[in-house]
Amino acid sequence: MERYDATVIGAGHAGCEAALCLARMGFNTLLATMNLDAVAMMPCNPAIGGTAKGHLVREVDALGGEMGRAIDDVFIQSRMLNTGKGPAVYSLRAQADKKAYQSRMRRALDEQDRLTLRQAEVKDIIVENGRVKGVETMTGCMIESPVVIVCTGVYLDSSIIIGPCSWQGGPQGLMSSRNLGMSLRNLGFELRRFKTGTPARLDGRTIDFSKMIAQPGDEKITPFSFMTAGELKNRAMCYLTYTTEETHDIIRKNLHLAPMYSGKIHGTGARYCPSIEDKVVKFADKERHPIFIEPEGLYTVEWYAQGLSTSMPEDVQRMIYHSVPGLENAQLVRLAYAIEYDCIDPTRLKATLGCADIEGLYFAGQINGTSGYEEAAAQGILAGLNAGMWLKGGDEIILTRADAYIGVLADDLVTKGVDEPYRMMTSRAEYRLLLRQDNADLRLTETGFRAGLARCERYEKMLEKKANTQLAIDMIHSKRLAARLQMPQVRIEDLFVSVPGLENIPSDALEQAEISVKYEGYLKRQQSQIEQFRRAEDMKMPADMDYLSMDTLRIEARQKLARLRPASLGEASRIPGVSPGDIQVLMIALERHRRN
Repeated sequence: MERYDATVIGAGHAGCEAALCLARMGFNTLLATMNLDAVAMMPCNPAIGGTAKGHLVREVDALGGEMGRAIDDVFIQSRMLNTGKGPAVYSLRAQADKKAYQSRMRRALDEQDRLTLRQAEVKDIIVENGRVKGVETMTGCMIESPVVIVCTGVYLDSSIIIGPCSWQGGPQGLMSSRNLGMSLRNLGFELRRFKTGTPARLDGRTIDFSKMIAQPGDEKITPFSFMTAGELKNRAMCYLTYTTEETHDIIRKNLHLAPMYSGKIHGTGARYCPSIEDKVVKFADKERHPIFIEPEGLYTVEWYAQGLSTSMPEDVQRMIYHSVPGLENAQLVRLAYAIEYDCIDPTRLKATLGCADIEGLYFAGQINGTSGYEEAAAQGILAGLNAGMWLKGGDEIILTRADAYIGVLADDLVTKGVDEPYRMMTSRAEYRLLLRQDNADLRLTETGFRAGLARCERYEKMLEKKANTQLAIDMIHSKRLAARLQMPQVRIEDLFVSVPGLENIPSDALEQAEISVKYEGYLKRQQSQIEQFRRAEDMKMPADMDYLSMDTLRIEARQKLARLRPASLGEASRIPGVSPGDIQVLMIALERHRRN
């Protein structure tokens, strides 16, 4: 029997981060995937980042993860989104060369010490006396491992659906996993059915870009990784076009053929990434919908039509695409499709993404009911960090809602659960002015360093940035220019003449100093809110609290508290169905428990 310290099931974006994390922390790790050619595959949009998602990527990077460095190496166009708004919602998004991204991530895995990458399908997770013992593959290979991280993405019992046709399978012609879902059911996990979809891929040689609006990247490019140095350049152009009334007429006339409306699709789809037929139905007042035409890479003719996801029959798909300006003669290289798959109820997990009642078992990525490469990577590194700390016998790493977008993501999953594919958004973060993408390194690098993941070079660079930021703030205050910088039209560069030496401070520290001074009042107010939040988080709920016998709680609150067993009063307050009145009851019970 083989033995590893940890086994990661699935080599998508969650699995790659989890496996790299564990190996870098010093543990012999097996990364098992059904197909080695699908490592770090982007089955949907050819991009990393986006609104709120860019925050997650920079947090993964700050902790010592790989996604940010990988996209910096292979991006073909980069843009900072939301620059017309405040810095709290600035978000990076970069077009990737999809094949190059896969190769780059595969190289990171292959070159990582203590990491073994293998093509193997895991069919069973072995648990004895509430602890993980290992896994069994489809070929009968038994692998002993005290830690297992499940990162199976959308492959559990997955089905592809195009019009009336459907078959068992995964994205882009890959296999479906049929057996592991049964193993999870046998371990007591409740599986639910979710659905997602992807647009067709188009032959760029048949697209008339002259009918579209060019969408260039930024002239000055901000890297995703805080460790990336040197000049970065855009190498590709994206384009914008729109649906037409003809598009909408085609969809309305053929709506009875849409699997979503004919009853063929049973899974719950993503609210924030709807199919084009869903948009036409739900937003009937809209005369048109934007379609972004994006290259899949530098050495392929395939282009991605963001906004034209559908599961209509093939002939209807062709009519829909050909009704869009610039796509009149476009050839469909790959058809659009919907995919249904099984995922778990994440309320079975703790904030560490470890199973509440099975030691050594962790889950990360779309298996937890989320969507997106970035959400998956964020969960992967969080699960990997905590699995590593558990193996070391150290303290768990809990990222709270006041620490990181990753903390918001994890907290939402384990306290609120999901009834549709979860997508990260800036509106989900209450403290987003302090959780900006530009200060992710200042917030999280020390956590990664203390855990043994982030390296010394990264930690020292963060400390240097922190010191330079404070130096710049002190220089501005010494000249009594804070009030001037707080004026909306004034930038920190405007102070260079009045503050000698300020121009010599590195740009990343200047950015931090400008935000700190310009939004000083707002930041202090949010810091006060965070202190209140932390006080509630510090009020720990006893593990043996008998909620069902507390007749002063409402019945719904009793049932949910007994099932979810929140770690703190703050966590209890965020459970749907637990009212402010219930929290008051819990506070009295906690005080009574403390006195006893």
